[in-house]
Amino acid sequence: MSVRKLAAEAAGTALLVIFAVGAATLSFGFKLTGASTSAGVVTTALAFGLVLLALAYALGPVSGCHVNPAVTVGFLLAKRISLRDAVGYWIAQFAGGIAGAIVLWGIFESSTQYTESVGLGTDGYDAHSMIHVGVAGAFLAEVILTFLLVFVVLQVTRQVESAAVAGLAIGLTLAVVHIFGIPLTGTSVNPARSLGPALVVRGDALNQVWLFIVAPCVGGAIAAYASRFLVSDTAPVDVAVDMRDTVAPPAAGATTT
Repeated sequence: MSVRKLAAEAAGTALLVIFAVGAATLSFGFKLTGASTSAGVVTTALAFGLVLLALAYALGPVSGCHVNPAVTVGFLLAKRISLRDAVGYWIAQFAGGIAGAIVLWGIFESSTQYTESVGLGTDGYDAHSMIHVGVAGAFLAEVILTFLLVFVVLQVTRQVESAAVAGLAIGLTLAVVHIFGIPLTGTSVNPARSLGPALVVRGDALNQVWLFIVAPCVGGAIAAYASRFLVSDTAPVDVAVDMRDTVAPPAAGATTT
């Protein structure tokens, strides 16, 4: 496993947390004057989608830009990376997510308006859900949301012809996922994005974070098997080929958060 790949995964995950989770904290934690809940949902969704889109094109040629343990689960079960590489990616992603959360907390903590109630864009269910979704509903939502994201990632990165638009498709999918998921759970679909802020905030956020680690991985696994089924039934594509190793535009192995 190349050190460059691990560094790219760690840095990418950290940047996703800093900018996208930062936008969520500004929208829902600080409750900026004049900002409505609907505007906060759209702003946060776009922040996640646009940051991922940029990272996909910037880091895709280096590591594939998974920046999400659930995406790596999908690639592993789709037989497009080895277990050894997957473990390395997971370690880098979680480390990046924690580092990003600490940096973000350091920025916000210097504000006189920052209090414990502001939080750090953590995910949650029951009282910590906008519409008070219970644990079962939250688990199902995260599985479905992650399934869509990872399925799109696997499908748009498996052929060289789609490499140029892969980052755009993935970024838009993440934005749509957040528009639907934020009122339900805050939207995780990324265990590293959830664990980092939860470790900093602690309390109920840390007690509930298990769901936002397990459910996205389940969704990623289902997406992998769905992708393998469709590939084997529709076209003889070698899904073991990593897109970043093919002769293609810069976004060639771009995947996600």
